[in-house]
Amino acid sequence: MNNSTTQKPAGSRYSTMSMVQVAIFGAIICIMAFTPFLGYIPLGFTRATIIHIPVIIASLLMGPKKGGALGFLFGLTSFINNTINPSATSFVFTPFYSLGEFSGGIGSVIICFIPRILVGIVPYFVYKLVLRLSSETTKNRGVSNIGLVLAGISGALVNTLLVMNLIYVFFGDAYIKASEKAVSLGYMVILSIIGINGVPEAIIAGILTLCIGKVLLKKNVRERLGF
Repeated sequence: MNNSTTQKPAGSRYSTMSMVQVAIFGAIICIMAFTPFLGYIPLGFTRATIIHIPVIIASLLMGPKKGGALGFLFGLTSFINNTINPSATSFVFTPFYSLGEFSGGIGSVIICFIPRILVGIVPYFVYKLVLRLSSETTKNRGVSNIGLVLAGISGALVNTLLVMNLIYVFFGDAYIKASEKAVSLGYMVILSIIGINGVPEAIIAGILTLCIGKVLLKKNVRERLGF
């Protein structure tokens, strides 16, 4: 009997499973993004975020290509949120919002997407580098606690550092004025936001990536989940 008519090729099954995995992480990102106070936490003139967490975890589980694609989705949710539910500085994330004399442009698109795509790429390579430099015991176990922490921190910092520095490059004084800060403070405004938002986000990302990654990256768990 010819089984080719009744059984799907292994490659087809793998492709379907891969799409399902990406869809699950995509759904998590969307739920977090569009549930009030869950993914984007309002802080007056700006928003803190924890949506980078599932992007980082997906990068470690599925690799940089799919991680980057989910990072793009992260950027898209930010783009949509800042367009339909803007804050005072939303013009730095979308060209479709203006605040008096301040308006977005092509820089808004770059700020909104490029750092978020890299959130799904950089942690993968950070983790692999740490794993490569780790002891044989860690390599045999297949999970590096230090690697998970550093992957989480790197993903959060890539987002914060790139977003805030690109804001300064493209919008500078306009962002500072919209934040109701003195223009004379200049880059100190950016540094203060990095310290207030970015450092706690990085610490939380490191802790959550460690806790979640220790479970999901175990060989037997990955095999059961199809990763």
